[in-house]
Parts: sequence; C-alpha cells; structure tokens
Amino acid sequence: MTTSLTSTASGSGTPTAPRTPGSGAEARTRTDAGTGTSTGTDKRRKRPPHTPLNPRPSVPLTLVTGLVLVYTLLPLAWLVINATKDQNGLLDSFGLWFADDSHFWDNIGRTLSYDDGVFVRWLLNTLLYVVAGAGGATVLAVLGGYALATHDFPGRRAVFAVVLGAVAVPGTALAVPTFLMFSNMGLTNTPWAVIIPSLISPFGLYLMWVFAAESVPTELLEAARIDGSGELRTFFTIALPLLMPGTVTVLLFSMVATWNNYFLPLIMIKDPDWYPLTLGLNAWNAQAQTAGGEAVFDLIITGSLLTIVPIVAVFLLLQRYWQSGLAAGSVKE
Repeated sequence: MTTSLTSTASGSGTPTAPRTPGSGAEARTRTDAGTGTSTGTDKRRKRPPHTPLNPRPSVPLTLVTGLVLVYTLLPLAWLVINATKDQNGLLDSFGLWFADDSHFWDNIGRTLSYDDGVFVRWLLNTLLYVVAGAGGATVLAVLGGYALATHDFPGRRAVFAVVLGAVAVPGTALAVPTFLMFSNMGLTNTPWAVIIPSLISPFGLYLMWVFAAESVPTELLEAARIDGSGELRTFFTIALPLLMPGTVTVLLFSMVATWNNYFLPLIMIKDPDWYPLTLGLNAWNAQAQTAGGEAVFDLIITGSLLTIVPIVAVFLLLQRYWQSGLAAGSVKE
C-alpha cells in the first residue's frame, strides 16, 4: 500500500499533506468574493439545446393557438351564458354576460316539458339513430378494415379504389338518389330511412384499414394460427384489443356525424314524432316566423346546450381508450 506523501521541492524529506482537488478553486472563490468577482462555481448554467422533445417557444404559433382557442370556446360560452336567461333577458342584456336573474333550471324544466315533452322524444330518437346507425357503422368498419388489412384476395385493389372514391363523394350528392331509392321501397318517413344510410361509412372503413395494417403485426396472427387459434378467436382475443384506439376513433366520428345529421332526416322524415334533435330545434325556431306561432328562443338555446352535453360526456369517457403502443414488445424482430 503506497502512501500519498510527497517531499518538498528542496529535498528536505519533510512530508507534506496531499493537495485536495479543488481546494485551489475554492480558495480563489473565497478570495474573489471580497472583490465582487465570480469564478469557478458561480458560472451561469448553460440552457439545454432545443430538440424535437424540447422545442423552442414560438410566439406567433402561441398567438395563433390562442385565437383558435377563443374562436372555439366563445360560442360555447355564449350558449352557457344565454341558457341562464329568460325570453326578456335574451333581448335586454348583453349576449356575453349574465342577466340579473338566473333562469337556468327553470329553462331546463320548461324545455323538457314543453309541448307534452316532445324534446325528450326527439332525444330518444337521436339516441336510437346513433346507437343503431353509428354503432353498426363502427362494427362494419372494424370488420371490413381488419379483413382488408390482414387477408389477401382477388379484387383487393379494386375494393381499395372503390373505398377511396366513396370517401371523395360528399354525402349531400347522394341524398336525392338515396331518397328516391327508399321512396320506391316504401321506407321513407320511418327510422330505417336514417339508420340504414348511416351504416355506410367509407371514411371509417378506410381509417380502420390503415390502422389495422399498422397496429396488428402479421407475425402475431401467424403465431396464433400456429397455436391452433381460429379466425374468430384470433380476431376477438388478439386483434380487437390492438384495434381499440382506432375503433374508438371511428365510433366517435360516426356518433358525431349521426348526432349532428340534419340534411338526411330533413328529406327522409316528415312525421315530427320521428324527428331527431336537429330537426326538432329547427322546428321550434321556425315557430317564431309563422303566423300566431310562439317564440321560444330561450328554450331553443337551452335545448341546444342539452344537445351537446351527451357528446361531450362521451368524448370524456372514451378518452382513456386513445392509447398507442399496445403491441410494443409482442413481436421479437
């Protein structure tokens, strides 16, 4: 074992204590403290470099994002504020501020009970169209997208071209031909006239096709088949959990499209008992323009607020299913 003793430069042999690393820097720091200068440990830290995970703040982008946020939330704030006013308060007060008296709960009660509770009937009709139409469209999109992404068959390219062409065609262009076809079959003025067209979602099919091709590894399916798993069992136990984020996305798109659908029910349904909420609120709005009609603008605003509450609740409840990386580590390259 060697000792850390050194001799003096003069060679006298007197041992001296080893020099502690950094002791000179500390001494210089203490010495310079009296003169007001800073060296060594007082140097300013350097900022970390900007990377894609740590981007440089952009003032123009922040301003644009703020404007988009205000543009998005301002109509919602106007709706919430004016839902607390009665008919006179809507006309006498500022639109973006509350009136002296709040009539929020009274407006909700009158909206649900007006005209023998027809608003509740319209709400139930809308739920029927969403559950049957949007739910069916999601199921068909998931099954079709999975089959197109994982199975090779003759005519696959032709199907791909047809799906892309259907995505490019607007729904309004097909409304009149759809009405004529359903009129010949005697299905107009019935719920089937809204449900059956809602089952077709070319965009949902294309989205699930692309998502299934990227999120379901072929090696994983082949391993399941080698282990003796059938096609249905492989789909429900292996593929469907991996497809859950895409399935929720297609479901939300289909729900919003069916919930807000106005033009298709307008040309298909004439009986007010089968109106969805969009047509019902428009009928209330048209009352003020008819001779002897009652203006119920406070109920229209309150009904509009009640209309968006279920959609917001569904978005919040299904947020946890928007996950990625479920298949990470399942296949060893």
